Amino acid sequence: MKEFAQSPSVLVYENFVRVYFCSRQAPTADGQYRSFLSFIDLDRVDLLRILDVCSAPVLGLGACGTFDEFGTNPISVIRDVEEVRVYYAGWTRCESVPFNGAIGVATSRDDGRTFVRVGAGPVLPYSPDEPFLLGSPRIRKFDGRWHLWYVAGKKWLKTGDKPEPVYKIRMASSDDGFNWVKLGVDLIEDVLGVHECQACPDVVFRDGKYHMFFSYRHSHNYKGKAGGYRIGYASSYDMVNWTRKDEVAGMHVSEDGWDSEMVNYPHVFEVDGETYMLYQGNEMGRSGIGLAKLHSLQDWAEL
Repeated sequence: MKEFAQSPSVLVYENFVRVYFCSRQAPTADGQYRSFLSFIDLDRVDLLRILDVCSAPVLGLGACGTFDEFGTNPISVIRDVEEVRVYYAGWTRCESVPFNGAIGVATSRDDGRTFVRVGAGPVLPYSPDEPFLLGSPRIRKFDGRWHLWYVAGKKWLKTGDKPEPVYKIRMASSDDGFNWVKLGVDLIEDVLGVHECQACPDVVFRDGKYHMFFSYRHSHNYKGKAGGYRIGYASSYDMVNWTRKDEVAGMHVSEDGWDSEMVNYPHVFEVDGETYMLYQGNEMGRSGIGLAKLHSLQDWAEL
């Protein structure tokens, strides 16, 4: 937990809310990072009060040569009967591009304190129609069926320093959460041009509609305020056809401080009748994660 707090995702317990997130050790001499799964527990009555901090990573990194040898990030957790699952993007390092990724899953039988992989390989790998990185998984279960929103790389753009990926939001569905059928299409239209990058789409169902909160940014110069991540919004009746309306997302960068340059990787959840959003701030979470509470909004059905 030397640097970063990224990709928050929660489980709600009787007396506390557990926030899972990704943190990193200090970089090695050549500037390389490794990312680990961590958690903190928040008082359910006062979500600004931290009750506990995990003392070790709750999921180790993959073995030599595996898809998640160098990191697990982003992540998404879900409770299923007696087990807890975490879906995560695994990092591997490459030569022609900085990294590649695929989506893995691990399960917990001790109520989410530690996790064990279901296997050494990814549960959602690259494929002929999705040949580049996969990542940003967000898992939800609606009407007994599993749905996984994720991003698929479209191309790598060559820049002055290093190649940069372009990725779009997609979806896969499953009866068991392990064997997936990909929809195979990009879900959200671009507003920043064909090289817009989209990430971490979190979907909730309210008043007869599906509501997606996601991140989007420019493909270049995105580590500062000008091209950095913002939070967007889209709605759908069928999870396939989405109408984008970023103006009602409700979250913007602050005037100054830790989230004044970007807000991104949103996760929406409900506790005791209130709706909250966790998100990460400047430099893709180097400055940490924050909590927002839904203050006022049109009826969900009107969005």
